[in-house]
Amino acid sequence: MTKTRVVVADDESIIRMDLVELLTGAGYEVVGQASDGKAALSAIKELQPDVAVLDVKMPLLDGIEVAHSVREHIPVVLLTAFGQADIIAQASSAGVMGYVMKPFTEADVVAAIEIAKSRFADLQSIGSERDSLAESLETRKILDRAKGLLQTKLALDEPQAFRWIQKAAMDKRMSVREVAESVISELSE
Repeated sequence: MTKTRVVVADDESIIRMDLVELLTGAGYEVVGQASDGKAALSAIKELQPDVAVLDVKMPLLDGIEVAHSVREHIPVVLLTAFGQADIIAQASSAGVMGYVMKPFTEADVVAAIEIAKSRFADLQSIGSERDSLAESLETRKILDRAKGLLQTKLALDEPQAFRWIQKAAMDKRMSVREVAESVISELSE
């Protein structure tokens, strides 16, 4: 089983070193470290880790800004000494998947990382499913429009129009959607 690859960013070197040691001891592979948000963003883009563990307050870019920039690509766990509601709300709107208060334990960090990875995978799956459903709906609309045109122009009933499109797709080695789009472009004029 491959180790989870992590980028760690904290402007306090002692905390960063403790975190790296903690993660390594827990079986994670720390592939990058950064002491500011800009370096963290560069490391994440370059190293493409499985998860990023970022301090909220860092120079140049804070952890929330970095999280917002990478939220489509990897899950982010934020570390903070601050539990204010406004910071939590900002973290949530930036797509942060985990939030750990300092001082932290190994159990706190590991749980946050594993939950973040799981939530991120769920969101990715839902996004793929949504895209697939949208594509199916669009194909269905195109197919219905093409069938309607065939019914009107060639005096076919709906099952005949559908079979005509299916046969054309097989004969031309095209998808049903491609044939339907072709029918629409040719018969809509």
